[in-house]
Amino acid sequence: MNLDDINSYWYVIGASIIIIISYLFNLVSKKWSIPSVLLLIILGIIIRYTTGINHIDGTSPILGILGVVGLIMIVLEASLDLELKKDKIGLIVKSFSVALIALTLSTYLIALLIQVFFQMDLFTSLVYAIPLSIMSSAIIIPSVAKLDEDKKEFMIYESTFSDILGIMFFYFLLGSVEFESKAELGWSIVGNIFITIVVSIVLSYLLIFLFQKIKTDVKLFLLISVLILLYAVGKMMHLSSLIIILFFGLILNNRELFFRGKILKYVNKEELTLVFKNFKLITEETAFVVRTFFFVIFGITISLSTLFSFNVLIMSVLMLVVLYGIRYLTLRIFIRKEFKTELFIAPRGLITVLLFFAIPKEYQVQEFESGILLFLIIASSIIMAVALMKHGKGIEIIDEHS
Repeated sequence: MNLDDINSYWYVIGASIIIIISYLFNLVSKKWSIPSVLLLIILGIIIRYTTGINHIDGTSPILGILGVVGLIMIVLEASLDLELKKDKIGLIVKSFSVALIALTLSTYLIALLIQVFFQMDLFTSLVYAIPLSIMSSAIIIPSVAKLDEDKKEFMIYESTFSDILGIMFFYFLLGSVEFESKAELGWSIVGNIFITIVVSIVLSYLLIFLFQKIKTDVKLFLLISVLILLYAVGKMMHLSSLIIILFFGLILNNRELFFRGKILKYVNKEELTLVFKNFKLITEETAFVVRTFFFVIFGITISLSTLFSFNVLIMSVLMLVVLYGIRYLTLRIFIRKEFKTELFIAPRGLITVLLFFAIPKEYQVQEFESGILLFLIIASSIIMAVALMKHGKGIEIIDEHS
């Protein structure tokens, strides 16, 4: 089917139906703990094979734009849920440590597998390994809503840290070819992070001060547009601009912590609370829509024939063993108590796809089969769904007397 021959009204009808179906998927996800993202990918595959629409590929600008905006909205949505309190320090340190160590070890071991299996050099293998080692907050955050509060918060923190660290590692690795020594690279990374944190804090305060003064009704999408602009400009300046989004959400959500003393007189607490509530709502709605179309379009790009390969099966299973083996060790060290549910909540998703398609042409290897990417996403999502259902949070007991 040629996309140019489709009447524009069919696009409107199709988009509307997809959003309605996605909402129903969310209801299914809440009731039976089946990741809605997995259902969206399956919907995309069905659309591909029933309509003949197969002219969208992974390099499509549409997928790239949706991926970037989706990434921003998901991190923003997560940061607006994170509370910074003294009693949370231990949780934050543990989740950060687990995310950092699991990401680092998984990346290295998967890179060794790729190097041996596809005869790549270590650098190119690392470029491919990082996306596969990142947990997906896009899948985890909407899926853990019914977990116990401590488990839910741990998973939100860990998946958010995994996203941010993974993206930083990926682009730092690509940028490392410009440096002649490891010391020069190390100072560049430290300087980049320091500058980004300082810029993030300053910009967050300025935006919050500015937007609480705006009295017009239409201002929330203006704020989102400004954040997306800052992210894009930051990326062009080679800053870790996802930190800007994270800090803005954290400061807005924890305004009692960040607006104290003399600064407090410049803040209208009632207005700021109203901005937070409305902004949180519109962020959740926007993230839902962007996530919906990203994964449906990704499903349309998938060719199922890539799954029917012995090499894909062997490599994917080995990678899953590495990912869950490393995860078991890190959780064993840092959590120690019962962590069976958290062990299997480690899906791959939006960031994995986004970074995989962001690999520069000079490092792309035709021998690396894209079916591995699809297999890991589907398998890890199914494993998570089974773990959540066994946890019992997806099963509702019906009172016969009600």
